[in-house]
Amino acid sequence: MARKQTDGASRAAPGVVTLKRRSEFLRIRKGARWATQAFVLEAKPRSDQDRPVPAAAPRFGFTVTKQIGKAVERNRIRRRLKAAVRNVQMDHAKRDFDYVLIARRPALNSAFDALVGDLVKALDRVHRPAGQGRRGRDVHK
Repeated sequence: MARKQTDGASRAAPGVVTLKRRSEFLRIRKGARWATQAFVLEAKPRSDQDRPVPAAAPRFGFTVTKQIGKAVERNRIRRRLKAAVRNVQMDHAKRDFDYVLIARRPALNSAFDALVGDLVKALDRVHRPAGQGRRGRDVHK
């Protein structure tokens, strides 16, 4: 029996606008970073010259390297991270910001609630004002 054909948009994560170009990923590397056990989050405000997306939509990129595992494992990690982003982006992701999630191996077997909690914490941390280290102290003192 033939499977019903669906357009690619229905399989994409609804509400998650993704980054595709290498230049976008490289630009975000220069921004704020926060590492967790399951992933590294990088964030950078979008500049005026690249506004192809409405101002209200944060954009996300996902990186899962071949060192993490075979294709099935990498795709599962990517799907789990996209689902976590869908759960928290409206409340914690800022408008006009671009984000990149760089997966680590523990993202494969971590509890989903732990991934979501780590993502919330990471989004809050990358948006802290510069110079605030742990417990609000200045890192350079």
